[in-house]
Amino acid sequence: MTLPRTQKTSRAPGERPAGDPPAGRSRPRRTSPLLGYLLRRLGTSVLLLLGVTIVTFALTNLVPGNPVAAALGEGAASNPETVAAYVKRYGLDQPLPVQYLTYLGNLLQGDLGRSLATGRPVTTDLATAIPATLEIAVLTIIVSLLVATVLGTVAAYRRGMVTDQVVRVVSLVGLSLPTFWLALVSFNFFFLQLRVVPGSGRLTATLTPPPTVTGLFTVDFLLNGDGVGFVDALAHLTLPVFVLSLFTVGLLTRFIRTSVLEVLGSDYVRAARAKGLSPMRIVFDYVLRGASLPILTIVGIAFGALLSGTVLVESVFAWPGLGTYAYNAARNLDLPGIMGVGLVVGFIYLGLNFIVDLLYGLLDPRVRLA
Repeated sequence: MTLPRTQKTSRAPGERPAGDPPAGRSRPRRTSPLLGYLLRRLGTSVLLLLGVTIVTFALTNLVPGNPVAAALGEGAASNPETVAAYVKRYGLDQPLPVQYLTYLGNLLQGDLGRSLATGRPVTTDLATAIPATLEIAVLTIIVSLLVATVLGTVAAYRRGMVTDQVVRVVSLVGLSLPTFWLALVSFNFFFLQLRVVPGSGRLTATLTPPPTVTGLFTVDFLLNGDGVGFVDALAHLTLPVFVLSLFTVGLLTRFIRTSVLEVLGSDYVRAARAKGLSPMRIVFDYVLRGASLPILTIVGIAFGALLSGTVLVESVFAWPGLGTYAYNAARNLDLPGIMGVGLVVGFIYLGLNFIVDLLYGLLDPRVRLA
């Protein structure tokens, strides 16, 4: 058998092969699709954050009431000279666009103003409140995701059976119970009657808080090598995490069950079964991996809600977090505090959406190539 000969193309000396770039020009480097996707999402997030500052500033100025009287008190507010000096000092006599530009300039320097309720800088108050809420939210989302993944996957595999019905009822009960009512019942039963867990606060009054590294007491106690303080801080987390986890587990379980059911009917899962792969490998390598994208979305939403909407639970357990700080700021007409909380909540949701979008691009090439 004779192999075909390769044909040689004759060209003049110095002539470049067809398709080569002209002399002096290099082949253009292709930008990484993931990098381009990341830059697009980052630019969108910056614009949205600017929009959050505009909305927060506008809504705060529409709050009914007299912030000058709230800041000065009734006695000083009755003195016109004192009021005029306060208004001039903080630029309240300027048009709203000028006030917003001044506010934005201070914001870029990390200055959120001084709280009218506590008398401290808002950044100092938020530096204490945010880690307290973050400690609850992180532990709650970890526990809820682990429990909901097991329950939702089992319910999907046992669709229509008794196990599926029980899991659906449990998740429905978790979604139906008001968190503030469940917090009150848990506080009364587990603390006042049984005395099995601490009832309020982040730490027992006889213990000294750890040196601040992260602001999370459990983490800081571990970094400081204090096992007694770590156990006490973890015990104080028990009731708030339990209450918030019931609702979050109910939400995630129903969503995970639906996502897993959709993946179970896909062709690649049938092919994995036909290959004779073990059920556990099919679950982890095929089913949960295929259902990860929609699950990731609902986890991001649930985590954002935990960070920004735990005011009632924090009030019941006297937890000095972001929700408690927002409630006190609204009650005292503390406009700098209200604006600070609004910015933090907006930043939380934008940050979580950015992280979710980034993980989407990492997990699914179709997203970053779109």
